Amino acid sequence: MSLLFEKTSLGPLSLQNHFVMSPLTRCRAISNVPNELMAQYYAQRAGAGLIISEGTSPSPDGIGYARIPGIYSAEQVAGWKRVTDGVHAKGAKMFLQMMHCGRIAHPLNLPAGARIIAPSALAAAGEMWTDAEGMKPNATPTAMTEADIKAAIAEFTQGAKNAVAAGFDGVELHAANGYLLEQFIRPTSNRRSDNYGGAIENRARFVLEVADAVIAAIGREKTGIRLSPFGVFNDMPDYPELAADYAYLAEQLNARGLVYIHLVDHSPMGAPAVPDTIKAVFRKTFKGALILSGGYDAARAENDLAAGKCDLVAFGRPFLANPDLVARLKAGAALNAPDANTFYTGDAKGYTDYPALG
Repeated sequence: MSLLFEKTSLGPLSLQNHFVMSPLTRCRAISNVPNELMAQYYAQRAGAGLIISEGTSPSPDGIGYARIPGIYSAEQVAGWKRVTDGVHAKGAKMFLQMMHCGRIAHPLNLPAGARIIAPSALAAAGEMWTDAEGMKPNATPTAMTEADIKAAIAEFTQGAKNAVAAGFDGVELHAANGYLLEQFIRPTSNRRSDNYGGAIENRARFVLEVADAVIAAIGREKTGIRLSPFGVFNDMPDYPELAADYAYLAEQLNARGLVYIHLVDHSPMGAPAVPDTIKAVFRKTFKGALILSGGYDAARAENDLAAGKCDLVAFGRPFLANPDLVARLKAGAALNAPDANTFYTGDAKGYTDYPALG
């Protein structure tokens, strides 16, 4: 049997295989509350060893997009509990991805009273969908004060506690794809002149303080993080010190003993490839588990696992259209093709209606 399908472990957790289902935004959380349709969707895909939830905001300020879930209210915790119960019943483990969108947001998508905040008052290039008025440019955020930063750290911390209460096995901090945590890391979105801006030691401070607070709240064995070095999504351009900055992050995250780092390579979607040298730096520096993702098929995943390049492999788009992806790949069966027109709509079509084998 190939490594990919063999049992393994992640910190104290036993996993039924080396498959990770990547976090995939699907915009089905009406009023930002996880629902029965979402519970069905995740349970269908619980053949994976580990499922990482779609990006979920620890704060009303972090919602950003239409119909993404939160983890800051009792109703949201109860909704997620139905999801984790269904996933655990099928044998998979599940982490909640905490995603604060920061400046990738529009007021029409935010709950009443929420604010669009970011390290600096710089709007991101690009547009986003609003249910009320269609496509709109990303809004100009308010630069966060130090009080705002402390409040956001507290929100991530409470979100992590809420996630554990909802039955999740841990949380993944979303410090990738141009959202708030990465907005602090990158000098193109962070123009601050205080202790949270300038040198990488300052730009990384917010991310590391969030990690420290979450670890203190729920434990390092329940805390992972996602990074996208060389990712350009959401107006995150390349810059000369990028490789050195992420090498510094690898050292700092290793010192904190997180259970995993999840490195995403967006080159299959047209972004610059993450150089193998960067992946190798993380592999050498970080002693926890390394998850790699980005355009994997079974053969490439098997090769990278066998070569010791990573501990787990995350699959994204194949899981969208193939609820039984693990069984299909094990059988060498053909895969369903995903329908991009239904990725972010609000109902069951293109969500829970893809056929399984047999």
